[in-house]
Amino acid sequence: MEPKVQTAEPGLAVSEAENGRLLTVSGVWTILTANTAEKLIDTTVSKDAARRLVVDMKQIVQLDTAGAWLLHRLRADVEFAGGFVELKNVDPRYDVLFKEIERHNPRVVPRKPSKPSLVALFERTGELTVEIYRDALAICHILGSLALVLSWAITSPRRMRATSIAVQFDKSCIGAVPIVMLMSFLIGAIIAQQGGFYLRQFGADIFVVDLAGILVLREIGVILTAIMVAGRSGSAFTAELGSMKMREEIDALNVIGLRVTEVLILPRLLALMMSLPVLVFLANIAALFGAGLVCWWYLAIPPHAFMTQLQIAIDVETLLVGVVKAPFMALIIGLIACVEGMKVTGSAESLGQHTTMSVVKAIFLVIVVDGVFAMFFASIGV
Repeated sequence: MEPKVQTAEPGLAVSEAENGRLLTVSGVWTILTANTAEKLIDTTVSKDAARRLVVDMKQIVQLDTAGAWLLHRLRADVEFAGGFVELKNVDPRYDVLFKEIERHNPRVVPRKPSKPSLVALFERTGELTVEIYRDALAICHILGSLALVLSWAITSPRRMRATSIAVQFDKSCIGAVPIVMLMSFLIGAIIAQQGGFYLRQFGADIFVVDLAGILVLREIGVILTAIMVAGRSGSAFTAELGSMKMREEIDALNVIGLRVTEVLILPRLLALMMSLPVLVFLANIAALFGAGLVCWWYLAIPPHAFMTQLQIAIDVETLLVGVVKAPFMALIIGLIACVEGMKVTGSAESLGQHTTMSVVKAIFLVIVVDGVFAMFFASIGV
């Protein structure tokens, strides 16, 4: 004999109580009556009333996940508006539904802005310190996993997934060439124009070539390229991994026995570490070409004079100082992007927040690493 399905209509009665309003929920609140129940809530309850609300569930005949979700959403809306909701006379069988829904979709109660104080400053500083510590642990975990995967790849080269690396190289390097070269061309032209504007007052026009060559090859070329790669490829890595985390694709990889580090993170990191030195080299060429055009047009320095002075000002060592930084910056950008992508939760807001944080942290650490390299090269006299 098949079980009888309850078809009674849901009910919702509102009455005034001493300390707020009393909502008496009755009837059947299931997936079959969800449309009626939702309309009933919308027309009966004023969700913007910031007051106490007591929901009496003693007269409920039947409740499933759909009905519990509607009541959970009602609680969230009222509490978000500044009110308070209390569930009363909840059957223990239905209480499990509310706890499970709350675990997957917790109600977000807006925090009242606190006044600036010394305690709040210390509290925020402590939170940031803990967050930095956790990010450092996550980066160390990924580095350890990468070392393990690379050690396996030495004995089994097939695990390197050359196809995935090639696809990521195409996205992060070949696709970025036009915008990187265009921006570098403009930056080189601006450096030459501004340097020539001031140096010509002292009759030192020719030293614009030294200024542009050394500045572009040692610092500006690699920093600007790394920043553009962080905004372009780093944000893409975070968005890709975050969307996979939201769709539970990463959990699926773990279930079938595949390592996320080996399948998703390693190809992206290796491709980015190969891409950035190539992009830096192309960016240097574009920036010097832009500087040469401006020197020719604005300072009347012909191309042959520009090339002659450039050969005097720079050498291979100057070029290598900038290119050597590129793989380390690429590694930092990739690690930050992957860590932030793995921290995404199930909401679109979380995806946007971590994508933004990925770009901000990557740019900050790129500048820090460049400063560390500058001190290192100065200490060894390069």
